[in-house]
Amino acid sequence: MAKVKKAPRPKAETPKGFRDYFGAEVTERTHMLQKIAGVYHHYGFEALESSAVETVEALGKFLPDVDRPNEGVFAWQEFDENDKGAWMALRYDLTAPLARVYAQHRNELPTPYRRFAMGPVWRNEKPGPGRFRQFYQCDADTVGTASMAADAEICAMLSDTLETVGIPRGDYLVRVNNRKVMNGVLEVMGLGDDQAARDNVLRTIDKFDKVGEAGVRELLTKGRLDASGAFIDGVGLSEDQAEPVIAFLTSKAADVAKTFDNLRGAVGNSSVGAEGISELEQIAELLDAGGYGADRIEIDPSIVRGLGYYTGPVYEAELTFEIFDEKGRKRQFGSVAGGGRYDDLVKRFTGQAVPATGVSIGVDRLLAALREKGRLTSTSVGPVVVTVMDRDRMADYQAMVSELRNAGIRAEVYLGNPKNFGNQLKYADKRNSPVAVIEGGDEKDRGVVQIKDLILGAQIAESATLEEWKERPSQFEVPRDQLVAKVREILEGQAD
Repeated sequence: MAKVKKAPRPKAETPKGFRDYFGAEVTERTHMLQKIAGVYHHYGFEALESSAVETVEALGKFLPDVDRPNEGVFAWQEFDENDKGAWMALRYDLTAPLARVYAQHRNELPTPYRRFAMGPVWRNEKPGPGRFRQFYQCDADTVGTASMAADAEICAMLSDTLETVGIPRGDYLVRVNNRKVMNGVLEVMGLGDDQAARDNVLRTIDKFDKVGEAGVRELLTKGRLDASGAFIDGVGLSEDQAEPVIAFLTSKAADVAKTFDNLRGAVGNSSVGAEGISELEQIAELLDAGGYGADRIEIDPSIVRGLGYYTGPVYEAELTFEIFDEKGRKRQFGSVAGGGRYDDLVKRFTGQAVPATGVSIGVDRLLAALREKGRLTSTSVGPVVVTVMDRDRMADYQAMVSELRNAGIRAEVYLGNPKNFGNQLKYADKRNSPVAVIEGGDEKDRGVVQIKDLILGAQIAESATLEEWKERPSQFEVPRDQLVAKVREILEGQAD
C-alpha cells in the first residue's frame, strides 16, 4: 500500500510586498493618526469610514475585460453560474470611494460635504525597498464647492497638520500650482485637441524635478541620452513650441507678484490659462490673510505631479531637510502629501459636474520623516508587570493589577510559567516594562510589596559603581496600600 504523503506545512512568511507591524510602530502610527484627525476635526471636517472593497466599476480606470482587471489593483470576480458576477477590488486610494459615497448619499449629505478618512489602501504594483503593496493614507476633502477658499483652507490645514505631528516650520513647504495654467500653456503651444501630444507633454514635464530645464527641453524636442547612455526619444516638438513649457516651469520668482507676471507671459492670450492664474492669486490672497506666508506655503509652477489627474489647483507638501541615502549621499527627504481639485470625479456617477478638492497624506512617509528628525524612537514603554511568586495567590496579583489599571496605569499579571522568577524579569525586559511588582509570601505576611524600577536598574547596571548602586537603589519596599502611589511616582520620574 502506497504511503500517503503528508501535506507540506505552509511557509510562515508574509506575501511579497507586504509586511507586519509590531507594537511600537503600530503605536506611533495610531498617535500620528490621532493628531492628524484632531487637526481635521478642528477645521470642521467629519470622519468617514467606507468599505475597503469597491466594485471595479466604481473605482474607475480599471474596468472588467476578457482578462482579470488586476493592473494596479487587487481584483476578483464574484461567483456567478453564468460567469457574469461583479468584479470587486480592494481600494487603491481613499478618493475614488469618496466619489462613490457622495454620489450614493448626496441627498442626505450637507453641501459642501467636508470629510476626512484614514486607513490602508492596496496597490497591485511591483514592490521595492520601502515600497509596499499596502500602506496607510490620511485624506481630507471638500465636495460641492468651486470656491478657491476650499483649496486655500486645505493648504492651510496641511501646513498646520505637519507642524502638529512634529515637522517644524522651516523643514517643510506646501507648494501650489494649477492645472489650468498648464492647459493654457498647451493651448499656446498649438497642440489643440491632440490629446496624445498633450499627454506626452504632461508626462515629460513630470520629469522636471529629475532632469531639470535642459533635460525637459531635450525630451520635448529631439530626445536625450539618459545617465545609462540609452537614448530616449523626444516628443518631437519644435524649439518654439517647447518654449512656453520652459517658461511655465521656470516662472517662479523671488516674489509672488513677479511669479504671476511670468506665468502671464507663459500662457499668452489663453483664457483658461488666465483663469488658472486668477485662481492662484485668490489662493495666495486668502492664505496671506490667514497668516500663512511663503515660509509655509508658496506658489510654485514647478510642481507638476498629478497635473494629468487634477482639474485646477494642485498642491504638494515637501520636506526640505536633508537626509543621507543608502549610498551616503545627501538629498532632501521629498514629498509626504499631495492633492488638488478634481471636479470631474463624481460626474462619472451623476452625469453632472461636482466640484471637489482634497489632500492625501502618506502616513508611512511622514512617520519615516519623523524618525529621521529623531522625533520617534521606535520603542514603546511596556506595561507594569506584576510578577507571580505563588500561583495559588493569583487572586491577590489580579487585585494589584486591577488597582493599577483603575488608576490609569497600564499593567498586566505575568501569565507564563512562574516557576523561574528570572524568566519573569526577562519577560518584563522584553516587553520594555518600566516597573515590576513583587510580592512573595514574606512580603504578604508583612503587608508590603517590592517595586523594582527596571529603567533605573538597567541604567545602574550599565555604568554605576558598587557605591553608586548602593546609594541609588532601583528596588523599593513599600506598604501594600502605597502600591499605586509608588508606581506612579517612579513612572513620573522616568518621564522627566
